[in-house]
Amino acid sequence: MDDRVAVVGAGSWGTAVAALVSTSRPASLWVRSPDLAASMAQERENRTYLPGVALPDALAITASLEEAVSGVGIVFMAVPSHGFRSVLEQLAPFASGIDAIVSLSKGIEAGTNLRMSEVVGQVLPGIPAGVLTGPNLAREVAEGQPAASVVALPDEALACRVQDLVHTRTFRVYMGTDVVGCEIAGATKNVMAIAAGICDGLGFGENTRAVLITRGLAELGRLGIALGGKVLTFGGLAGVGDLVATCASPQSRNRTVGFELGRGRTLDDVVNGMQMVAEGVKSAGPLVSLARAHGVEMPIAEQVEAIVDGRSSPRQALLSLMDRPSRPEWDETLLRGIQG
Repeated sequence: MDDRVAVVGAGSWGTAVAALVSTSRPASLWVRSPDLAASMAQERENRTYLPGVALPDALAITASLEEAVSGVGIVFMAVPSHGFRSVLEQLAPFASGIDAIVSLSKGIEAGTNLRMSEVVGQVLPGIPAGVLTGPNLAREVAEGQPAASVVALPDEALACRVQDLVHTRTFRVYMGTDVVGCEIAGATKNVMAIAAGICDGLGFGENTRAVLITRGLAELGRLGIALGGKVLTFGGLAGVGDLVATCASPQSRNRTVGFELGRGRTLDDVVNGMQMVAEGVKSAGPLVSLARAHGVEMPIAEQVEAIVDGRSSPRQALLSLMDRPSRPEWDETLLRGIQG
């Protein structure tokens, strides 16, 4: 199938996906900054967000949204959650021929507590929306290291079509229909990665990180099940796979934020010194609000939100978690999901 593809957003992951897709079919990459677009088109490299990775000559690079999505069937949205709606609204006048929007963003919209596919549903009603997610550290994927991901769309045939677009010899893509579960997993793991980084920054070891990841998975699963996600999703690439990679890797922006917070730096100082967005910072508050609205307990996420909001310190947050009453390990909600 000769689908024409557009990637909207030229951060590290958007650039990596655009480079991946353009090796086998026509593709365009929308870059917000005209200066960066011109530089990338001439030098065939994104020196700002993915330096050292050559971009295929076939990849069309533009600062015009209309040009990027003209004649395109599938659009990958690689815009952070806080700018996702605004860019979609700018894209809307040119969306008549688009068959699906696939989010590459792993966040929850502040103010509405909506997942990115729900934002698509509001801005571009009638266009199917899904997500591509998994343990996808952009540089490793762009360099051709073996990796895998999952694409989820409500319609299985459409999910297979998108799967075919991004599946390569080095990037193995699975498909499914659990958009809710995949999006909740992606947003939650970023918040958990901040917590994991904090533990590392405080000087704790492997046991602490293992506990954090495992209990973070329980929180992720509880919220996902409550919102209609499928329990098996959380044991797959979108859940445990992405959680492990993001919580453990020094390449993870969210873990990096947490690590520096654990070392004693302020959030403003850390964030202002970063080139790229750490979604967990923006999504912690909306995620906790979403959980409370559905009666779901997420103690780790709540402590991360308190730290990000300036209401707690890393050490205070850790003490609050360790002082929680004893309880059974397995949550009945998760057990029902497994048994059902």
